[in-house]
Amino acid sequence: MAGPVAAQTSGSSPVPALPDSSGWGVHVLTVARDHGGALWVGTYGQGIYRLRPGAGAWEPIRHDTTAGSISMDFVQAIAFGPRGEIWYGTVGNGWGLSTDGGQSWRNWTYDQLGPEWQYVIPDGIVTRGDTTVVATADGLQITTDDGEHWTAIGDAVGPPARGPADTALPLLTNEYVRRLAADRRGWNVTTLRGNQRVYHTDAGWKAVPIAAAAFPPANAILIGRQQFRGTRCGLRPATDTLPCIRHAAPAAGAPKPPRTVWLQRPIARSDNAYIDQTYRYGSTMGGFFQQHQGVEFNNPDGTPVMAALGGRVVYAGRAEEGALTIAIRHDTTVTARGQRFRLYSIYYHNSSLAVKVGDRVKTGQVISRVGNTGRATNDHLHLELAASPTDSIGAIVDSLQRFPPYTVNPELWIEPLPGTGIVAGQVFDSAGAAVPQARIYGLAKRDPIETPFSYAETYGDKAHGHPLYGEHFAVSDVPAGTYVTGTEIDGKKVYRRVTVEPGQLTWVVFRP
Repeated sequence: MAGPVAAQTSGSSPVPALPDSSGWGVHVLTVARDHGGALWVGTYGQGIYRLRPGAGAWEPIRHDTTAGSISMDFVQAIAFGPRGEIWYGTVGNGWGLSTDGGQSWRNWTYDQLGPEWQYVIPDGIVTRGDTTVVATADGLQITTDDGEHWTAIGDAVGPPARGPADTALPLLTNEYVRRLAADRRGWNVTTLRGNQRVYHTDAGWKAVPIAAAAFPPANAILIGRQQFRGTRCGLRPATDTLPCIRHAAPAAGAPKPPRTVWLQRPIARSDNAYIDQTYRYGSTMGGFFQQHQGVEFNNPDGTPVMAALGGRVVYAGRAEEGALTIAIRHDTTVTARGQRFRLYSIYYHNSSLAVKVGDRVKTGQVISRVGNTGRATNDHLHLELAASPTDSIGAIVDSLQRFPPYTVNPELWIEPLPGTGIVAGQVFDSAGAAVPQARIYGLAKRDPIETPFSYAETYGDKAHGHPLYGEHFAVSDVPAGTYVTGTEIDGKKVYRRVTVEPGQLTWVVFRP
C-alpha cells in the first residue's frame, strides 16, 4: 500500500510536490494566488511556500531570528493588496505585511498587539481597495494605510481592546470571529452569535445583522481546470478524499469505557466549548512554545466559566504573572499503585472571579469570566487538572511555579463531545523507554477550525500521565471512525489502526 506522502500530489499534477522534511506530508492551511499568478501556501509549522509561474520548485519563506522574517511558521491566512502588498496571518503570533515581494516583513505580534489579537482565523485577512481587514479570535482590526493606523471592532462585553488601534468600536454581537469575506456592500462576518455585515459610511463603521453570509470555498484554489484543496498532506485534487496515511497497520485495542468519571466542560456549548487543537496538554506546538500544563478554551473576555465538577474553592486570586485564578478541590479521588490521588481543577487568566475561598460550588456553576490576565496571548480559559497525592495548595497553585508537579491531561477527564471519543496511548523506543515529544499523525479533526489539528505530541518531562493509565499522549473529541495512525521511532515509521467510538477510549501502543 502507498505510504503517507504518496497521495500529496500525483505524477500528473500541474504543481510540484511541496518540500516535506518530516516525511508525513506538508499540512496546508491556506492557498492563494497573487496578482502575478504565483501560488502561495501557508502551512502548519513549515511557514509559507511560493511557486512562481513556470517554476519547477517551491520557494520557502520561514520564520528565523532576523528582524525581517515572518513571525511564525503556522500560517493560515494570505492576502494581496492592490499595490503589491502581501499579508499573512498566523495561528498564535499575529500577522505581518511585506511591500517588497516577500523579501522582508513588518510584523504585528505581542509587542504591538498586547495580550489579544494573536489568533488570525483561517483565510482571515481580506483586502479590498485600500482597506485590509484582519479577523481574529478577539475581533477585527482594520487598516486603510498598510498598518500605519488601525480601527479595532469588537463586542460590548468585557473591557474594550484596542491593540495597535486608535479607536475601538463595539459593533459585533460577539468578537470571536469564525469566518470573513468581502462582498460589494462590505465585509461578511460570522461569529459565535451569528452573521453580520460590517461596512463603512461617511459617518464611520457600522454593522447590521444578516440572515446568511456567503463565503468562498475554504482552503481551495483552481489550478488549470482542476480544483485543489489544502490538506494535512499537501495540495490535493478536491476529488481525492482518501486519508493522508495509506498503509497496512495492526489494530490497536478495542474502544472501552473510560476508567474515571467525566467532568463537564467549563465553557457552555453556546460559546466555544472546543479545546484548542494546536497547544494541547504536554505539547510544545511543534517546539514553538514551552511544554503545556493544561488545555485552552479560546473565548471572548467576559464569557462565563463554569465549575467542571462540584467541590470546594481552595484558591481564588492572583497566581502566575498576575493571572486571576480559581482552584477547586473535588470530592473525587483515584487510587492507583496503593496511593490515593485527590482531583483539583484550576482556571487561569480570568477577567473577574465570582467565588471566594471556602465556597462550595456545584457542577456547572459560574465561577468566573474569561479574560487575558497573567501570561496570555489572547482571551481564553486555561484549564489545568491535578491528581495530587497531597492536600498542599502550594503544590496545585504557586505563582512562582511554572510547572506544577501533579498536573494531568484534562482530555482524559472531560466528557467528549457527542459523536466523538478519545485516543490515548504510549510510544516506546527499542530500549523500552518513553519517547518524548514524538508526533502521532493520522487522526483527523475539523473543529475548531480556528486552531487546526495536525498531530498529537507525546509528553515531555514536565507533564504527567493519568494515575490509572500512565499514557504518553491523549486526544479527545476525535470523530467516530477508523484511522491509520503513525509515528517515528528510532528513525523508522510505525503504524497502528485505531477505531474510535462515541464516548469510548481507544488505547494504542507504538513500539518499533
